[in-house]
Amino acid sequence: MSNETQLEWWPSPAKLNLFLHITGRNPQGYHLLQSLFQMVDVGDRLAFKVNQSGIINLQTVLQDVPAEQNLIVKAAKLLQHYTKTSAGCDIWLDKVLPMGGGIGGGSSNAATTLVALNYLWNTNLPSHVLSELGLQLGADVPIFIQGKTAFAEGVGEIISPVELKTQYYLIVFPNCHVSTAEVFAAADLPRNTPKIAWSDYSFEQTHNDCQKLVSQRYPKVANLLAHLLEYAPSRMTGTGACLFAIFDTNNQAQQVKDTLPEDCQAFIAKGVNNSPLCDHLAKKSG
Repeated sequence: MSNETQLEWWPSPAKLNLFLHITGRNPQGYHLLQSLFQMVDVGDRLAFKVNQSGIINLQTVLQDVPAEQNLIVKAAKLLQHYTKTSAGCDIWLDKVLPMGGGIGGGSSNAATTLVALNYLWNTNLPSHVLSELGLQLGADVPIFIQGKTAFAEGVGEIISPVELKTQYYLIVFPNCHVSTAEVFAAADLPRNTPKIAWSDYSFEQTHNDCQKLVSQRYPKVANLLAHLLEYAPSRMTGTGACLFAIFDTNNQAQQVKDTLPEDCQAFIAKGVNNSPLCDHLAKKSG
C-alpha cells in the first residue's frame, strides 16, 4: 500500500448480538427483532483521501466482492448523492474481521464510511440522518453509526443505548460462511418469540433464534459451540457463523482460546459501551 504511513485510519469495530429474538414480521415482510448489540474494541480499519474529481475509488480489492457491490462504495455514493457534494475519495480497507461471520463487518465498514466522509467532506449531516441513510444499506448499519452498546428492536432501527459491565469475549469463526438471507428465508426459523422488556433482560433468560437452525445445517458451528459451552456461557452471534464465549478477564479467555482446534479463527475482544468509531470522531471534532 503506497503512503500507508501517511493515511489516517478510522476504526470499523465488530459487534456481538448477545441475544437475538425474532418476534414477528412487519407488513413489508421484514423480520422484527429484539437484540442486545455489544460493541467491542476489535475490528477493521478504513482510510480516506478526499479528492475533488467526484470519483469514489476503493483501493483495496476484496476477493469475490466487486467494488460496485461493496457496502463501502455504496455508502460513499449514497452520501455523495444525498448531499450533492462534488467531492470524491480514495478508500483503503485493512480487513481483519471474517466475512459472513455475523459480527457486522460489512455493516460496520458502511457505517464508518458514512461517519468519516460526513466529517471529511464537511457535509455535516446529523447522526439521525446518517442512520436513516445507513438503514438503506443494512439493518445493522445504524447501530454502528450511533456507536453505542444498545438494546435494539423493530428491524434494528429502534435503538436504546445501555451500559453493560466490562467483559471479555472469545470470538470464534468456524471458517464456514452462513448466508443471512438463507437463514431468514428458512421455513423452520422461529418467528414468534414473545417480546421482552429491557428491564427483564438477562443472558440466561434469552437465546438466539437462529442458533438451532444454523447448528443443524453447519456441524462445525455445532461442534465449536459445544466445545465453548464446556468452559463458559456461549452463544452464536447474529445469523452466524461466529460464536462467542463470555469471560470476566482477558486471561480466562486466552486460556480457552488455547484449547480451540486449529481449523478455526479466534480472537479476544473487550466489550465497550462506546465504540472506537464514536471515540475517534469525538477526538476529531474536539
